[in-house]
Amino acid sequence: MRKKYCIVGVGGRSDMFISAIFGDHIDVAELCGACDRSRVRMKFILDKNCEKYEHPEIPQYGDADFDTMLDTHKPDVVIVTTMDCYHHEYICRAMRKGCDVITEKPMTTDEVKCQEIIDTQKETGQHVTVTFNYRYTPIATKVKELIMTGEIGDVTSVHFEWVLNTSHGADYFRRWHREKENSGGLMVHKSTHHFDLINWWLDSTPEIVFAQGSLAFYGKENAKSRGLTYDYAHYSDDLDASKKDSFAIDILADKNLKGMYKDAEEESGYHRDRNVFGGPIDIEDNVCVQVKYENNALMSYTLNAHSPWEGYNIMFNGTKGRLEFCLKENTYVSGAEDDINLAENREKDTIVESVVPVIVLQKHFQKPVEVDYEKAVGGHGGGDVRLLKDIFKGVQDDTYGHAAGFVDGAKSILTGIAANKSMRTGMPVNVKDLVKF
Repeated sequence: MRKKYCIVGVGGRSDMFISAIFGDHIDVAELCGACDRSRVRMKFILDKNCEKYEHPEIPQYGDADFDTMLDTHKPDVVIVTTMDCYHHEYICRAMRKGCDVITEKPMTTDEVKCQEIIDTQKETGQHVTVTFNYRYTPIATKVKELIMTGEIGDVTSVHFEWVLNTSHGADYFRRWHREKENSGGLMVHKSTHHFDLINWWLDSTPEIVFAQGSLAFYGKENAKSRGLTYDYAHYSDDLDASKKDSFAIDILADKNLKGMYKDAEEESGYHRDRNVFGGPIDIEDNVCVQVKYENNALMSYTLNAHSPWEGYNIMFNGTKGRLEFCLKENTYVSGAEDDINLAENREKDTIVESVVPVIVLQKHFQKPVEVDYEKAVGGHGGGDVRLLKDIFKGVQDDTYGHAAGFVDGAKSILTGIAANKSMRTGMPVNVKDLVKF
């Protein structure tokens, strides 16, 4: 018998789940209802997938009819892919209706909402899965294996540098993510991926967090200081002028972005192409974080959102040696059909495709060696396919603990939430003071 699913928040991130249900996992999953505040956007995404997979139409519900959808279809599982700040609302409402939940990361955006999810899960006993696809990548799994088997002994410290380029990084400043009340800022929305990886790799929990950050590149004031005068609110307001802006996107040029967002603007009031050098923007684009974990390991973490390339450098120091690797990722714009056209005068962010990520292991008193690992293709470094198989077919072999529940989801965001609080107060934050499990 196929499990019944409903989905709430039918935007760019929902595509992965809808196509998985209609495609590779149609034998075990049935999508019986979809809900979104924008019927225009929802219809576009569902029609596109129904046509692609020759699937019958799916019942569609407005935002006010979420409970009606659940009462009507009685799904086993609700998939939550709404704006981050609303995740907690639908997660908790679904659990109270007797449904399990699959939620996009981050699980939620602040400690109050996180506590509500923890308390509701205790009340109901329902299962919450958080979709951390980076755990499932072959390179991340190999790192987990090396640390688990003690190749570098006990990990004493980690340095993690993540850089977002001027295509993907800038995109967070064009969208709703640029307002912290919506996304929790990059420390929660984006870095939850990275903080989860560290929690998982170290098999530990963050204890003390101290952070400093700034909006140093994007935003109106930074534009003025660099002599930029693009003063339109949205790039589509003045396509001729925005062609001179290297950070502009033309959402009319991409059928996905046009169908999901431009065509829905009048109904939703949401603009997908806001000027990265306009206002309001209250999230940081440069952040440094220090974390002490319960196992006494230390981490220094940095994020930059305006780099020429995208990816990360990670170094682990242990009692028996050192492990390090660098990964450069392909550039993309979220929700676009392909790599959309940016301003005509822009030199595109590129990576050297021939560079394969290399894991280097060096034990004390020995020469460094390159560690082989399985190479994979697909979304998020091959992680998406593996994640979706676990979600819809069930976890078969979880030797490395890939599957993440609500506790993992909470631990990952608590580092970012603590970082936000530390940036506000200028003081270190004890993570245990934020929520109670």
